[in-house]
Amino acid sequence: MLTVTNLTKQYDRLLANDDVSFEVRPGEIAVLMGPNGAGKSTTIKCIAGLLRFHGTIQICGIPNKKEQARRVFGYVPELPALFPLLTVWEHMEFISRAYQLQNWRERAEELLVRMELDDKKGKLGQELSKGMQQKVSLCCALLPQPKVIMLDEPLVGLDPHAIKELKAILMELRAEGCSILVSTHMIDSVDEFWDKALIMKSGKVMAIRTRAEIEESGENLEQLFFSITEKAAGGATE
Repeated sequence: MLTVTNLTKQYDRLLANDDVSFEVRPGEIAVLMGPNGAGKSTTIKCIAGLLRFHGTIQICGIPNKKEQARRVFGYVPELPALFPLLTVWEHMEFISRAYQLQNWRERAEELLVRMELDDKKGKLGQELSKGMQQKVSLCCALLPQPKVIMLDEPLVGLDPHAIKELKAILMELRAEGCSILVSTHMIDSVDEFWDKALIMKSGKVMAIRTRAEIEESGENLEQLFFSITEKAAGGATE
């Protein structure tokens, strides 16, 4: 489970996150959405442990900056950051050593096949296109079989086959009880598989809705998004 409680982050006079609280339960896919400047990127960086913040972020009940939390956490940044002089396979080996994985090679091979990278194992990171770098980044995050995974605009730059496979993988992870947080601007891209929507504006979570709640009310995700983000800022609506 991913739990964010009273997350506040300020840069000088800019309040980027203002008392943000939400949770992503096991077996749940939550989508984090909002216009530019809403505070999504800061929220993501705080969860990933890249920024100092006030409040509490826990991964499976453990503070997010603790080593035990990092071992069960996977992160796919918006911009892939591969090692330029490591091959695709060496990236898999690096992750296996960092996470002290056992019997990881079969899973690594499977992931590379699914992302159509099995014939690129010997390619250096700097030789790959942005789309291929994104695929490697996904494979690295998925290799340790995390209990919580966070993906920032994961579908950008992927070809149709990779998009299809990633969506299938996310649904498989959900069935296995993984907590999944996807940050995206592309509402249509997540429409078929999300369970909970978290809509941000002006540093706050303005609305939290489950799919069942939206379907019961007759809303749809796009309508809800624009009704929330085009209003004046206010408190979160539950």
